Amino acid sequence: MSTSTSTVTPRIGARVLLLDPADRVLLIHALDPTQPEHHWWELPGGGMDDGETLEDTARREIAEETGIILTGLGRELWKRESRFQYKGREHHRIDHVFLARTATTAPQVALQPTDNEKAGLIERRWWTAQDLQACHDKLLPATLPRLLTDLLADQLGPLPLTLTE
Repeated sequence: MSTSTSTVTPRIGARVLLLDPADRVLLIHALDPTQPEHHWWELPGGGMDDGETLEDTARREIAEETGIILTGLGRELWKRESRFQYKGREHHRIDHVFLARTATTAPQVALQPTDNEKAGLIERRWWTAQDLQACHDKLLPATLPRLLTDLLADQLGPLPLTLTE
């Protein structure tokens, strides 16, 4: 068995498990523009900018990607480390996922997607826990249906989980 080492520095970021009043979660359907058959659903969020806190990053990313303004965030639910290929390059990310609730699903400000997000965006959709359980597409994290079900049943525990994929 061979081992490989990666010199890719992890990008630190924040994502949000955003729930609407009906406890539906917002997911973004994205693809790799260089491999359009590779697509997935993920929580909105992205990389931290210099001088930002994780909470600042989470609120900024939600506003840019959804147009929804979050005045506050709930607790950190999990930290997820992942390594993957995108646009032919190796990537290493560490995302901190926060809980947030919104009273509205309508954008409050204009969306500000990056060129990369525009190239990879398929759609945004609100999902019930039951919808996620029946989903056959790739979900990030793969355990999202169980995590959402546990969260809604108040069985997720008070400390952030550590997920690796």
